[in-house]
Amino acid sequence: MSKIIFNEHQIKLLEANPHVKQVSERSISYHPDFKVKAVKENQAGKSPIQIFIEHGFDVKMIGTEKPNGCLKRWRKIFHRFGEEGFYTERRGKGSTGRPSSKECTQEERLMKAEARIKYLEAELEFLKKFRRARKAGIEEDKVIASEKYQLIEQTIRTYQLRNMVSFLCEQAGVSRSGYYAWLKAEEIRFQYEERDWQDYELIKKVFEEKKKKAGALTIKMILENDYLVTMNHKKIRRLMEKFELKTAIRRAKPYRKLAQATQEHKTVPNRLNRQFNQEDPGKVLLTDITYVYYGTGQPAYLSCVKDAATREIIAYCLSKTLKMELVYKTLEKLSDVLDGNIHPEALIHSDQGFHYTHPEFQKRVKELGLTQSMSRKGNCWDNAPMESFFGHFKDEVDYRECQTFEELHQIIEEYIENYNSKRYQWSLNKMTPEQYRSHLLAA
Repeated sequence: MSKIIFNEHQIKLLEANPHVKQVSERSISYHPDFKVKAVKENQAGKSPIQIFIEHGFDVKMIGTEKPNGCLKRWRKIFHRFGEEGFYTERRGKGSTGRPSSKECTQEERLMKAEARIKYLEAELEFLKKFRRARKAGIEEDKVIASEKYQLIEQTIRTYQLRNMVSFLCEQAGVSRSGYYAWLKAEEIRFQYEERDWQDYELIKKVFEEKKKKAGALTIKMILENDYLVTMNHKKIRRLMEKFELKTAIRRAKPYRKLAQATQEHKTVPNRLNRQFNQEDPGKVLLTDITYVYYGTGQPAYLSCVKDAATREIIAYCLSKTLKMELVYKTLEKLSDVLDGNIHPEALIHSDQGFHYTHPEFQKRVKELGLTQSMSRKGNCWDNAPMESFFGHFKDEVDYRECQTFEELHQIIEEYIENYNSKRYQWSLNKMTPEQYRSHLLAA
């Protein structure tokens, strides 16, 4: 049985295809004419996926393995029984696939019994759904009322039962009038499903553009700014869950021991004390170093300076070694960016790593006109915004795919430029860092 579960909207779309006989949540039955045509086209050299696409099937919806599996089965039937095998095929009724020589003379007498059996089979699937729904905290009565109507309609449509509505409603324990009221509202439900599908297509586009590394809030900001579409983030989460768009994010690792500075030259007090949200560009600068691996596992080291007010990365340096030259070059780039426009209360905050406790580094910081501040020993939360940037960077950049140091440098440069100018942030009033800096300066 297929692992793909079709929703109500997808079932409607598949049923609209003239080559489809009937559809359930997990399976599709095809018309014999299509099976014959597909086998002949396959023998002529067309691939199974090409055949299905040319006949109006969305391969992403039904699964890329479906065409190959169908053609493999149909070729066997065609080889053994010819075209007639598709028109007389009764899968599940015998091992040969040949029609039964006996006619069913008791069909009307057994109709109710068969309808009840088919309904009970559908109800087994419903019970599985109900268990999942109960775990999710959905009320039992609400689930049963809507789901049972759907089961009745699905059973009647799938098995072509007639005059069985009253009987099936009685078996399900629901009213006949309630079923018809639910059936009458089908058009409204279809419209909801259609809107959900259209919104899903747009969300999926953004999700894939971000290489499946964007959450609901990020997608909302991109939709509003780049597509001029306003969509509630709760709806985005619901549709991502409904259509199984799972964001690839890093998993938090429990800290057994917080990192400790390897060498203390001269520490300075924590003058920042986590007061990151001082809406004054250039007043609070954060800096840190992270490891980045490329090629066959060679390490590189990325040193960055971040403006706490605007979240911009205003200076960075990439190096193959951890020598002091790494932070010296970062300070030089920072000096070029500031160009003498130093905030009177500007401070630069870091951890107690040996680079930042080094006397020469502290001397250069003073010459630049900055006051130095340090996190408490082994406490990464005192420099949380800088750690957050490195976390997002490692989530969103496939830096391990880089084979050379030059490739790594280019991909980091592109990411930081995109981060500053195009990456909308929820806590910056849904603006990019550059937009927020202009907003603060204008205010």
